[in-house]
Amino acid sequence: MGRTRKANVCRRLSRRALGFYARDAGVVQRTNLGILRALVCQESTKFKNVWTTHSKSPIAYERGRIYFDNYRCCVSSVASEPRKLYEMPKCSKSEKIEDALLWECPVGDILPDPSDYKSSLIALTAHNWLLRISATTGEVLEKIYLASYCKFRYLSWDTPQEVIAVKSAQNKGSAAARQAGTSSPVLLYLAVFRVLPFSLVGILEINKKVFENVTDATLSHGILIVMYSSGLVRLYSFQAIIEQFMQQKLDLGCACSQGGTTGTVGEAPFGIPCNVKITDSPPPLFEVSSLENAFQIGGHPWHYIITPNKKKQKGVFHICALKDNSLAKNGIQEMECCSLESDWIYFHPDASGRIIHVGPNQVKVLKLSEVENDSSQHQISEDFVIWAKREDRTFKIVDYEDELDLLSVVAVTQIDAEGKAHLDFHCNEYGTLLKSIPLVESWDVTYSHEVYFDRDLVLHIEQKPNRVFSCYVYQMVCDPGEEEEAVNRSG
Repeated sequence: MGRTRKANVCRRLSRRALGFYARDAGVVQRTNLGILRALVCQESTKFKNVWTTHSKSPIAYERGRIYFDNYRCCVSSVASEPRKLYEMPKCSKSEKIEDALLWECPVGDILPDPSDYKSSLIALTAHNWLLRISATTGEVLEKIYLASYCKFRYLSWDTPQEVIAVKSAQNKGSAAARQAGTSSPVLLYLAVFRVLPFSLVGILEINKKVFENVTDATLSHGILIVMYSSGLVRLYSFQAIIEQFMQQKLDLGCACSQGGTTGTVGEAPFGIPCNVKITDSPPPLFEVSSLENAFQIGGHPWHYIITPNKKKQKGVFHICALKDNSLAKNGIQEMECCSLESDWIYFHPDASGRIIHVGPNQVKVLKLSEVENDSSQHQISEDFVIWAKREDRTFKIVDYEDELDLLSVVAVTQIDAEGKAHLDFHCNEYGTLLKSIPLVESWDVTYSHEVYFDRDLVLHIEQKPNRVFSCYVYQMVCDPGEEEEAVNRSG
């Protein structure tokens, strides 16, 4: 008889949570993830480098899928060894995918087609087509032609898994046109869609005559964020702009006349006309000045983080209340960085309202709380600090694995001319070190690096000079007896 193949523990836990086994019926997902966390962090568990590959084009990773050749080839990393899911037909340079987002089925929504309940890749091509592609087969399920009047280049979520923003490249104009004053007043365009099925919200132009000295703009959670050369950041209600300045409502697939030309909205060559043009500066919801327009919102209640708008203040962070701009008590955060490495700060993605401040040799997790005897004011205090254990060890990447509730920290030690990295897992609640995984490949600090920790997978993507990309895949390996015991204990 052939050798019996052992089921992957992640797959067994996932099937159990979905009710594949008696009496579980989908109610034990939290318990299952607790079991997986224990398996990941136990001393005998190892992470083995199971696959290494190199590419001349960028490599991307999204939830168990590795994308090569500008998203044309998709490899699953869930199996014991990565396997190809699909490879789309070769295409010209103008048809290549430039940016993409993974869409996953929303819970509770009734969708028009059974295939819509499966994950899709929303992709933007170099020749301005917006595609929805099956994440498992590579089949193109929907396609929209955007426009010919600008070059769309970037995709982002406005509302995660619900609304996307497609951003154009900036229209700088030629030096001669700028000198002659004949360059276009439009800096960029934002095309906004609801997903599955695609429906158009509108295409908005950012006009330099309305937003004087504007340098960039983006959309997030229904807020239009506009940045200016002075360091000023202004926030506007996108819904209010749509209601006031939409020139005509456009529906995909319907006939439309624009500038003497008639066509079908979303089909080539007509595309989608710009239908939201701001003629007067709308009232901002909020504005603040910050060095290099750096601005973040988060916390409970709402606070924001900025750097005072002076070059000598670089590396100094102010945490202020959104309601009245008041500085929190101990709200000025600064690290004495004696190395060439800079520090960075952001709101914790675990929705706890905490703040993560990362420096070369320490990771501070800060908490926001009410000042005693004064509920109107808030203060910043340390929740815990993770320190580098050696003087030549530097923190490079800090991330959060939400399903296992672990902080993952990449630390690099310089040994002679070569750097060696390891990935540490820390308890998200207390900061305790639970597991350390050495990466077998060397780490050159002059290269660009991305590291992903996703359940039982660690993936390292490295960009070397001359556009050489490398991908290193690690899979969890633990003693079969301990794995079986951990699963059975939960029954």
